[in-house]
Amino acid sequence: MQDGTKKGIKGFLWILPSFLGVLVFYLLPYADVVRRSFLGAVDNRFVGLENFKTALGNTAFLLAVKNTLRFTVFCIPVLIFAALVCAVILYRSKYGGMIKSAFLMPMALPAVSVALMWRLFFHSQGLVNHWLAQLGILGSDWMNGPGAFWILVGSYIWKNLGYGIVLWMAGLSGISENIYEAAKVDGAGEWQCFVKITLPSLKPSLYTITVLSFLNSFKVFREAYLVAGDYPHESIYMMQHLFNNWFRNFSLDKMAAAAVLESMVLLAVILLLQRTWDNR
Repeated sequence: MQDGTKKGIKGFLWILPSFLGVLVFYLLPYADVVRRSFLGAVDNRFVGLENFKTALGNTAFLLAVKNTLRFTVFCIPVLIFAALVCAVILYRSKYGGMIKSAFLMPMALPAVSVALMWRLFFHSQGLVNHWLAQLGILGSDWMNGPGAFWILVGSYIWKNLGYGIVLWMAGLSGISENIYEAAKVDGAGEWQCFVKITLPSLKPSLYTITVLSFLNSFKVFREAYLVAGDYPHESIYMMQHLFNNWFRNFSLDKMAAAAVLESMVLLAVILLLQRTWDNR
């Protein structure tokens, strides 16, 4: 019993620095945000749920929520499926490890560099539209039209595909080859092995990739902001744009309420995913 107590104390001491860091830089600031969500922005007067009602009735907030949900619902399945296909191909390839590193390069690029690349691309596209207009041909302004959403989707998948491939390949490497050999002896084909062995064995990896992809889908603000500015086309006006604009306008009460609502949704979705995976 004493040995167990000593191990518990040692374990607590090991995690204490990290816990203090999370407490100081995450938990306490979040607690302050929750407190501010019930107060007025100017006089710090207690207003109850008034800030939440104001945020939920704001058209910009509803637009940002709709675009963010649309982006998340579309991007996550595409990213997970594309990463799985690439991971299976690379895992069976002789040069899979080397090629895998190339997929991680977009994650190492600074957001400013990526945004600069998109700016140059759209600038050249704008020149093409200008020349087409001179010829009497109607061009398309991609970043200021509905196509901006798909450009943002492509940028997100391009940048985050690498870590999904790495996580899928880590899951594939944990599957014993003896299971496949036994299945093939029993007459199972490649597709049967993939469906009956590979996919069930990758459920823990699927949970991790889904959660990380879900959280990263809320971090696409930098690219859209650097390329299109504070007020981009309405199809890519995301939650981060809303928070940035409210912060610049000193609407801290609405911003705090919206942040609390968003964090509650994120926590609920993650707990629901965990519950689903645990039950399975």
